[in-house]
Amino acid sequence: MSIIVRKLRLQRGWTQEDLARFAGLSVRSVQRVERGQQSSLETLKALAAVFETDVATIGNGGQEMSDTTAMPEDEKEALEYVARLKGFYMHLFMYAVFAFFFLGMFGLKWGFTSPPVRLMLYAFAGWAIGLVIHALHAYEVFDFLSPKWERRMVERRLGRKLN
Repeated sequence: MSIIVRKLRLQRGWTQEDLARFAGLSVRSVQRVERGQQSSLETLKALAAVFETDVATIGNGGQEMSDTTAMPEDEKEALEYVARLKGFYMHLFMYAVFAFFFLGMFGLKWGFTSPPVRLMLYAFAGWAIGLVIHALHAYEVFDFLSPKWERRMVERRLGRKLN
């Protein structure tokens, strides 16, 4: 993920839509860059111009930034944490919308004890379990498969600290 683009955008208090408008890009292009997907040189140039920096800084997630402007590790971790929370809240919102719409609509029409609605209740219960697992991961209740876990596994494999 291109953390540097997200950081620069958030420093200015811009939404993805604002950045897209200022850079003359689509919102989808900004989303792709922030997710670390391959971007065209024109997209990177537009973002670099908006942020008044060079393409290398934007293009590699800030890895070649000078020591004075390099992003501290705690900022990277905080940005990743907030991105996970945002993902969880979007998941929770979608669950609430679908549960309210489908269970409300069909539950009132057929009754909550009818077989189709009971089947939907089971489906939403399964989705709720997934939602709880997502929350545990987003709030770092357990770190299995988290970035910290990945780093520990890489260091274990290398037999040394990762630089």
